[in-house]
Amino acid sequence: MVRDSSQIWTPSVIQDIHAKSDLGRYRVRGFSTFQRVPHFDDLVFLSTGLTRFPLEGYKEKCETRTVIGKRFASEPLVLDTPIYISGMSYGALSRTAKTALARGSAMVGSSTCTGDGGMLQEEREGARRLIYQILPSRYGLNPHHIQQADALEIVVGQGAKPGTGGLLMGVKVLDDVADMRDLPKAIDQRSPTRHPDWLGPDDLSIKIEQLREATDWRIPIHVKLPACRVKDDVKLAAKAGADAIVVDGMQAGTGASAEVLLDHSGIPTIAAIAQARDALREIGLYGEVSLIASGGIRSGADAAKALALGADAVAIGLAALIALNCNRAVEGVDFEKEVGVPAGQCHHCHTGKCPVGITTQDPELEKRLDVESGAERVANFINSMTMEMALLTRSLGKANVHSLEPEDLAALTIEASAMAQIPLAGTDRVFGR
Repeated sequence: MVRDSSQIWTPSVIQDIHAKSDLGRYRVRGFSTFQRVPHFDDLVFLSTGLTRFPLEGYKEKCETRTVIGKRFASEPLVLDTPIYISGMSYGALSRTAKTALARGSAMVGSSTCTGDGGMLQEEREGARRLIYQILPSRYGLNPHHIQQADALEIVVGQGAKPGTGGLLMGVKVLDDVADMRDLPKAIDQRSPTRHPDWLGPDDLSIKIEQLREATDWRIPIHVKLPACRVKDDVKLAAKAGADAIVVDGMQAGTGASAEVLLDHSGIPTIAAIAQARDALREIGLYGEVSLIASGGIRSGADAAKALALGADAVAIGLAALIALNCNRAVEGVDFEKEVGVPAGQCHHCHTGKCPVGITTQDPELEKRLDVESGAERVANFINSMTMEMALLTRSLGKANVHSLEPEDLAALTIEASAMAQIPLAGTDRVFGR
């Protein structure tokens, strides 16, 4: 008798059990979640008809200038676009990749973020604006580098691995990566989960005050949160004195994470933005504390929808790496031979064997990524995203991307309507209310 295949015991589930029974531990991989969850594609813009006048693209400007962290900082982060490069560490990425990202961000008047493990001098020199991350590990932390930064980002957690620390496999803990982190070479590095000098939100407010004093109250202090208990976490971070809050959804990318965290922790980015927006409104700080969305931002449409939901800016990580050539069939590179899968299906960032030289510390592989051409591709991609945002904004009859609002959106599914708090297309009903 022929039967339908099981929806519970799928081939991938069976293969997962086989792998764990061989390994004796949870599985680790890079890239992003494989879960099917509501995302930005489940929302659409309601462009103009007779209700509004659209703007002419060839003669009417759409403003994209973005100011982040003006709450207390005397020198807030001013960007030409609401899109910047998220924190990705030197170690998880090659020196060439970090340098290319910094230069690419500068070419479009944006910024880049250091990630775990400290700051590269090439990164600081290449970036027009640099955000310096402060993580529980304190790897590579340098007070002199803090004073060179244009913003600081205190990392509470990441969307790809909430409630845990960073993970860098031993194949990448080599030479100056090991030296910068003061770690033994070739040993897997599992970062601490908690900051060593503060625990709860009361302590966080003291830490923020210390960092303000160390930087003469010049630059913004961001707090990065994994999207889990969003409403409470955002309120606590805002009350602790953050100038900006980054909410990192479960679709966020990573160089290495336990698969169980990637697929079974956190909430989708669209739900996180809506909850963060409402949390700031409830405490009277919406518009005063900058809200930054990250996790699965792939295009200008995604970024525009994030701003319409309530974000002031977005941070991209995996998309920027793909712009660098991640998963691209490059002449002379055999993905199947080197990592066992064809280009376009690689998620082996944690192995250090990146065929295009991005997520590796192997000098021979790193040579495959050219800094100048990589920087140009990143700049081109961010520029294209910014143009897409402006095109959508003008189609709505608006002249500033920061004028986008929830009223400009409709949801295509009941789930997206409930998560984003947007009416279902063709109705006036917001599910979940």
